[in-house]
Amino acid sequence: MVNRSVLRKLSDSELEKYVQEGNRFVPEAVQMAFEILEERGRVFSEQKKAAVLQLIQRKKDAEEAKRTEEAEVWRDHITEDPDAIKLYSRSTIFVSSILFSPIPGAILLFLNLIKLKKYLAAFFTLVFGFLFFVFQKYVLISHFDFGTTSRYSPEIGVLSVGALGLLVISVLATPKKLPYRAESYVFPVILCAATAVLMYFNFQEWFSYYPLSTVIRLFRS
Repeated sequence: MVNRSVLRKLSDSELEKYVQEGNRFVPEAVQMAFEILEERGRVFSEQKKAAVLQLIQRKKDAEEAKRTEEAEVWRDHITEDPDAIKLYSRSTIFVSSILFSPIPGAILLFLNLIKLKKYLAAFFTLVFGFLFFVFQKYVLISHFDFGTTSRYSPEIGVLSVGALGLLVISVLATPKKLPYRAESYVFPVILCAATAVLMYFNFQEWFSYYPLSTVIRLFRS
C-alpha cells in the first residue's frame, strides 16, 4: 500500500526518480509522485505528461499480467484432449483432504506424481500426508480447548493447513499449465468411503475433529 504522506516527505529530486523510465516503483507510487510534483509547481510538457501516463499504464498492465499468470499456475488445466495424461484434479484432492483427512488427498496426489515420474515429490507427498495427519491430532489436543464455545472453529483452520499443503505441493511439483484429463472419481470415492468407515468406528479417535465425524456421531446418537 502506497502512503502519500510518506512520498510528500521526499525531495523533488527523489520524486523525479519515480517518473523516470525503467524505475521499479509500483504504478500507484508513480501516479502519486507525479501529482505531488505538479502540486509543488513542477510544470511538465505535454510530451512528458503523456510519457508518464504511458509508464503508469504499462506498469498496471504488467501487474495485471503477473496476477493472471499466477492465477493460471494455481488453476486446473483440464482438457478434453484424448491424448492428454489423466490425473486426479486439484479440487478432488483438496475436497477429499478437507473432509476425510490429508491421507486420501496425499494418496491421490502421490498417484498423480508417479504418473508424471516425479518420484521424489511423490514420496514426499505421501510422507507429508501421513505425518501431518499425526501432527494435527497432537496440535488439536495439545493447543485447543474444545470445551469452550466460540464462533470460530480452530479445528477447521488446522485441518485446512494439510489440504493447502497438498495443494502447494501439487502446484510446485506439477509442470506449469499442464493440460490433463480428469481421472475417474471411482477410486477417490472408494478411498474416501474407506476413510468414512474408519470415521464411523472412530478408529482410535484419530478422526474426531473432522466435520464428517461430527455428522456421523449425530446419526449414531
